[in-house]
Amino acid sequence: MSIIKVYGRILRQLAPEKNLAILLVIANLALAAAQFVEPVLFGRIIDAMTRLDAHGKHDTWLTLQPLIVAWVGFGLFSIVAAVTVALHSDRLSHRRRLAAMAEYFDHILGLPLSFHTATHSGRLLKVMLDAAGGMFVIWLSFFRENCAALVSLFVLLPTTLFLNWRLGLILVILVAFFGVLTTFVIRRTHGLQANVEVFNAQLAERASDVLGNLPVIQSFTRIENESRGLQDIIHRVLTAQLPVLSWWALATVATRAASTLSLVGIFLVGVWLHLHKLATIGEIVTFMNFATMLIARLEGVVGFFNNLLMQAPKIGEFFEIMETSPAIADKAGALDPGRLRGEVTFDHVSFGYESRRIAVDDVSFTVKPGETVALVGATGSGKSTTLSLLHRAMDPNSGAVRIDGIDIRDIKLSALRRNIGVVFQEPMLFARSIEENLRVGKIDATAEEIGLALKRAQASDFVSRQVDGVKTIVGERGRSLSGGERQRVSIARALLKDPPIMVFDEATSALDAATEKQLQAALEAATHGRTTFVIAHRLATIRGANRIMVFEQGRIVETGTFDELVARDGRFAALARAQFMAGEPAH
Repeated sequence: MSIIKVYGRILRQLAPEKNLAILLVIANLALAAAQFVEPVLFGRIIDAMTRLDAHGKHDTWLTLQPLIVAWVGFGLFSIVAAVTVALHSDRLSHRRRLAAMAEYFDHILGLPLSFHTATHSGRLLKVMLDAAGGMFVIWLSFFRENCAALVSLFVLLPTTLFLNWRLGLILVILVAFFGVLTTFVIRRTHGLQANVEVFNAQLAERASDVLGNLPVIQSFTRIENESRGLQDIIHRVLTAQLPVLSWWALATVATRAASTLSLVGIFLVGVWLHLHKLATIGEIVTFMNFATMLIARLEGVVGFFNNLLMQAPKIGEFFEIMETSPAIADKAGALDPGRLRGEVTFDHVSFGYESRRIAVDDVSFTVKPGETVALVGATGSGKSTTLSLLHRAMDPNSGAVRIDGIDIRDIKLSALRRNIGVVFQEPMLFARSIEENLRVGKIDATAEEIGLALKRAQASDFVSRQVDGVKTIVGERGRSLSGGERQRVSIARALLKDPPIMVFDEATSALDAATEKQLQAALEAATHGRTTFVIAHRLATIRGANRIMVFEQGRIVETGTFDELVARDGRFAALARAQFMAGEPAH
């Protein structure tokens, strides 16, 4: 995105409070006009005093009083207007900063898992914080300084030519120089700063990666290596940033030099004009004040463009992410069928992550309400992808998935997912209390319901041993709990949701043999009357399934009960023999 386009998008973010924004712009117009009139009045006062003194008149108060009162009035108005603008622009900018963060956060939560798989969470967090902070600074500077500065430069500056075109021409040349210099520096540094942000994103991703895997870093004594890797990225950031800083330092030096030369030029030219009766002393004073005011404005504009250039790549990335459309969304007229019975049908379903990589290939089956179906097969055979299609993590390329005869694409996403409980292989706990993690499944659950869910998930004992019980904070990703404890909390969370359809994706993989045996009985009772899908690598855990479907290269190659498939002596039987020969009991 170009800087102008980014700036326009930033200002359009103020649309929800456009009435206040318009009032602030009007206040800035009035403020700019008042600040422009002040030097004119002051110059008129000087000229009036000079004329009265030349005519030997010493009782000048009555003559000067209207000019002095007007000058003081405009000065006081400028103070009040500036304070009012500053106060309300600060509050507006803070509100819009937080609103932008909330809107971005809501948006990325709705983006598909494929987006999040390809985009580092550390980068997404950095974009949110940096862009919101950058827009806050730009909004604030716009209302406090730049709006009035733009009015002064493009509206009021030309009027100085009517006061004294010779002195006014110096100011016009000064502004033109600033414009050319700023445009030149922006063009030289815009691409360079975009490269800097690439390295800044790598820095955030690397730091997030390391902090998220600290046990591995310490266990494998990688602290020095990771620190050195981060230092390397920091070095690349500085190497890319220094040329940008050098160009803007040059612009600042040139700005100061031009400012000084302009003041000197106006004074010398003004004196020459006065000697030739082409300018009054008051006009010289007026234009010296104009020059001082414009120089301050122009230096602020240069600083603003410098800041905008630094922020533009971050904010541009923010808008690019905001423009990313969710691949999965409610269609027009999507319905909420309430609680479903749980009959699931896959009708010639195919799905591929890429055109040349088919993950699910023409899969068809029907599961009756209350049935338990297991999906087995080698890693990458399509099991998890098949069940991801069930809760619309993605949509099939062809075919249809139906629940109770309704195409799930015709059901509201919230309604569909409310009817499906998923226990992932990775527990995915929040850095909150056990109770808060459980309430993800049902926000208004009673204490009795929470206790029952923990009991069914065989989690009551270890939770009761915690210092604060269900109020215990489990740390980032639940790290204060063991792997088995985290998984049991995850299972309890799904059970608390009480959906008609349950999906267990290797839900017992992190449990020890004794706990797994207890949990199997509990799950049978908990899932009674629900349609249940189980993805399992340990085949002994799915002996009680009503049906087992064997996947290979995205297709169902065998289906039947445990005993039927073993007797068939096919792919499933080979998998079973391999596991049982490795020491896993067959009965």
